[in-house]
Amino acid sequence: MIHVHAFCFGFFDENTYVLWDETNEAVVIDPGNSSTEEHLVLKNFIESKNLKLKRLLLTHAHIDHISGNRFVFDEWKLLPEVHKNDLTYIERHKEISLMYNLPYEESPLPENFLVEGEKIKFGNSELEMIFTPGHSPGSITFYNKEQKFIIAGDVLFYGSIGRTDLPGGNYQDLINSIKLNLFPLGDEVKVYNGHGEPTTIGFERKNNPFLI
Repeated sequence: MIHVHAFCFGFFDENTYVLWDETNEAVVIDPGNSSTEEHLVLKNFIESKNLKLKRLLLTHAHIDHISGNRFVFDEWKLLPEVHKNDLTYIERHKEISLMYNLPYEESPLPENFLVEGEKIKFGNSELEMIFTPGHSPGSITFYNKEQKFIIAGDVLFYGSIGRTDLPGGNYQDLINSIKLNLFPLGDEVKVYNGHGEPTTIGFERKNNPFLI
C-alpha cells in the first residue's frame, strides 16, 4: 500500500509529496522546499520514517516545483526525472529565480526523461505516467490504479485548473488533457494537486466551472 504525505513549501504554497510503501522505498514528487528550515522538515521526515528515497519525480518544472531539486540531489544523489518538453525551465532555473527575485539553489539537470505510459516502480508499487500538457508543455500526471489516486501537479485543482498564461502554456491543450486523459480514470479517483486541498475527478467533473 502506498502512503502519501504532503508538505506545503515555498513562496507559492506548493505541495511537495513523499510516497512510500511497506518496503520503505520512497519517491519525492515536486520538491518545493526552498529554505534551510524546509530542507530540514523534508529530511527529518524521511529519516524519521526510515525511508529509502529512490527517485525524484517532477509533474512539471516550474520554479515552485523544482526549488528543492538541489537539496534532494545533495542529500540522496537523485537527479530529477521530468518530461523532455519541460527541460528548458530547469536549464533557465537561475534566470527565472532572479526574475522573481527569489533565492535559489540551481537545479541539477536530468539524465532520464519520462515518457507517456511509463511505469515508475519503487518497492512493491508503481505509478503510471500520463502526459497532460497545457499548464506547461511537459506537464505529466502520476497515476496509481490500485488505490485510485493521481498526483496531478498544476493540471487540475479543487474548483479550478492550472494557469495557462505562463510561457509554454496552452488553454485548449489543458482542457483536452483533463477531459480526455484524466476524466476517463473514473469519478472515484482522488486528485492530489500542486496547490491547495485534494479533490476527486467526480467532483471536478460535476462542479468545476472550467470543465462543465
